[in-house]
This record gives sequence, C-alpha cells and structure tokens, in this order.
Amino acid sequence: MKYQSFSPSKLSMTLPLVIFFLIFISGCSTTNTSKNDPLEPMNRAIFGFNEIVDDNILKPVAKTYKYITPDPIETGVSNFFSNVGEVSTITNDVLQLKFSQAAYDLARFSINTTIGILGIFDVASSMGFKKNKEDFGQTLGYWGLPQGPYLVIPFFGPSSIRDAPGLYADMQISPAEQLHNKEELAFTTLKIVDIRARLLRATKILDTAAKDKYIFIRESYLQQREMLVNDGKNTEEFEIDVDGVDY
Repeated sequence: MKYQSFSPSKLSMTLPLVIFFLIFISGCSTTNTSKNDPLEPMNRAIFGFNEIVDDNILKPVAKTYKYITPDPIETGVSNFFSNVGEVSTITNDVLQLKFSQAAYDLARFSINTTIGILGIFDVASSMGFKKNKEDFGQTLGYWGLPQGPYLVIPFFGPSSIRDAPGLYADMQISPAEQLHNKEELAFTTLKIVDIRARLLRATKILDTAAKDKYIFIRESYLQQREMLVNDGKNTEEFEIDVDGVDY
C-alpha cells in the first residue's frame, strides 16, 4: 500500500472544512456562557486538545531549538519570517484602500529583502520604518463584517467566525504556497518552531499569572483584534500562548 505524505498545502485545503464544521456546530449550540463565546464548551475542549499537542510536541521542540540555536541565528530566522509576512500585510493594505500605507510597507519590505538579505537583518526598522500588521480578518472587519463568536481552531488556536476564513485567505497569499511540498513542509515547520520559541517566555508568565488560561487568552485575543481592526495605536503583537501559525 502506498501512503501519501502530509504537506502544509493539504492542511490549508482542509482548513475551510474545519471552519465550516465549526460554524455549523455554532448554529446548533444552545449554551450561551458568554456574549462573545457561545461555543465555550466546545472551544474549551479544543483548547485542551491544543494544550496537549503543545505540551507534548511544540513546547519541547521549541525549547530544544532555542537551546541549540545561537541568538543571532534565532533572530535572523524570526526576521526572515516576519519579512515574508509583509506580503500579506501589503496585500491587505490595498484591499483596505490604504494605499499610502501599502507604499510604506512595500518600501520596508523592499529594503529588508535587498539590503537586509531576504529579511534576515531588519534594516528597515533601524531606518525608521516601523512594522505594520494587516491580515484578511482585519480587511473583513474594515468592510463592516462583524467579528462574530469566538472560536478555537484545532492546532491554530484563538480565532473568530470572521477571522477563521481570513486565516485561510492569508495562507493562500503566503509565498510558501509557491514552494513544492517538501520545501513548503520545511518552511512551515521551521516557522511553527520559531513562533513557539518566541512565545516561551510569555507562556511561562501566563501559566503563573492567569487563574483561567482559557479566559485570559480569549479576552486578550478579542481585545487585540478589535484594536487592530480599528487601527488602534501602539498595538503590540499578541504574545501569549497561541498554538497557531501566522502566515
């Protein structure tokens, strides 16, 4: 019997089905434990599953990666993936009719891709080009689509009825989609490990400080998404334990 290998592209193809299933379940739910989280029982179950995956796979791998990787290399890897993410930001700038910001972000991307050697060095920030963050979920919010109920997606973590389809759209925009299966798998795997390694310190603080980790993450996520959609100033990157990938 011949087995087909797994690839991130297959995962991206199944994501819409997962989203559809979760939306369908939301219509069948009768429990209303929170205004923004009518699916809390189901969300908590998925959250618990994600925690098991994180504790047994992602966190140990991230700790090993951080231990064996020199800080300059780790920083370079993070900068590279951050630069790749600019493609989605620029695209969503245009979709939100923010043409001046699109030109600004394109300049930042061009500087880091060329002078910064594919973004390994964040030259643009040292030149005064601050990083913006736009995604398709924000674009849907910009055009008036409500956030809808909070949603926890298996493996991906915190989301909402609006942001989940946006996640899929951003995955399709990612340059990783242009790679062959093996290269895409390596790219995505390294990115997941890099993200999880950067969240290790925040996770430790969260585990110590939060009485209910699920509620803390939910409220932090919803608040941050609201600020991003409304172009809140001084919005920091969401740095708590999220079992997801920012494509």
